[in-house]
Amino acid sequence: MERTLYNIQQDPARTPAAWLAADPRQLGGEAAGVGWLDPRRLGEVPALPEAVLSALPGGGVTGVNIRHPRWERALEFVTPRPGKKRVHLLAVGDVGGILLTALKLEGAGTISTIGIHDLNEKAVARWVMEMGQIASCPAHYGDLPEVEAVSPQQLFDCDVFIFAATRAIPPVGSGVKDVRMAQLEANRPLAETFARQARAADFRGLFAVLSDPVDPLCQAVWRASNLGPDGELDHLGLLPEQVQGFGLGVMSARAAYFAKGDPRFASFFTEGRAFGPHGQGLVIANSIRHYDDALSRELTQLTLEANLRVRDLGFKPYVAPAISSGALQLLLTLRGEWHCSSAPLGGVWFGCRNRFTPAGLSLETLELPDALFARLRETERALHNIS
Repeated sequence: MERTLYNIQQDPARTPAAWLAADPRQLGGEAAGVGWLDPRRLGEVPALPEAVLSALPGGGVTGVNIRHPRWERALEFVTPRPGKKRVHLLAVGDVGGILLTALKLEGAGTISTIGIHDLNEKAVARWVMEMGQIASCPAHYGDLPEVEAVSPQQLFDCDVFIFAATRAIPPVGSGVKDVRMAQLEANRPLAETFARQARAADFRGLFAVLSDPVDPLCQAVWRASNLGPDGELDHLGLLPEQVQGFGLGVMSARAAYFAKGDPRFASFFTEGRAFGPHGQGLVIANSIRHYDDALSRELTQLTLEANLRVRDLGFKPYVAPAISSGALQLLLTLRGEWHCSSAPLGGVWFGCRNRFTPAGLSLETLELPDALFARLRETERALHNIS
């Protein structure tokens, strides 16, 4: 695919190193932010060369932030090698085990091998054995991805590294209302450790974050990987677009679950969207074309509290997140299809529909109603306050 490069200069902490421009205003002077999801909010259309303007409608313009010291590497990242991908998973606890099973069953044609690592060596041995005994008998024994153990030294010898490790999950009955944020201080140091390892390994694949809270951990991973020996940002670690958070898929699926049971929310299936984090700050829109703020806020609250309803039954709510946010969205990502995940927007990771294309990371752009856009701005500010 032919692509046109257009160079701009932006703060490398606030704008991807390379992206697919959906609108000429994404090539203007404003750094990435939620305004990029509705480019009308970015002001006037900038004066651009005719070659760039003519290439925009065909999706062939790559914006390149030449202030990023690794912008040339970013051009390699947006054109990944074809073929099946090697995926490594850390770790195989509650979420990781379900995620692994779903990737094994659904990953044929997309994933070649799944490597797993966990501090519990017996858990690794168990999952390798169990996954090795899953096959479509009798004629298709080799169709599904192989699962194997990998050492700490091999963790970043892959196309996709999935961080699903956790150090603290409040127990059922603990009374903690926002479980995800309770995990932040415990999980951040762990995520930062592996971010630094990714830097040391010169990792060039996708660093996927599934552990809670997904969105702040993405920011922590990116930042930790880009700190030099002096503790200052040098932008020689992971590119912003190399880090994605996978927590929004289940929020969209939960909204659909409630929409099935209430005809007032029926428009969500054809016109609805989910934005923002996997937790407080989530924005569910009942419809983009016929947005109803009260209905949308009601559906948002139902979605936010869905995990609490599972905990009320005495169980940890990890099955749906592992599959709807994890396995299914990851496979869409690897296939270059639209998916729900958190992408870098203005120094935070913000959940929206996006996809990887040969011209770079592409964000879905929409004409968003004022009331809905105001909610997105509010969430953006809240994420900056957490970071």
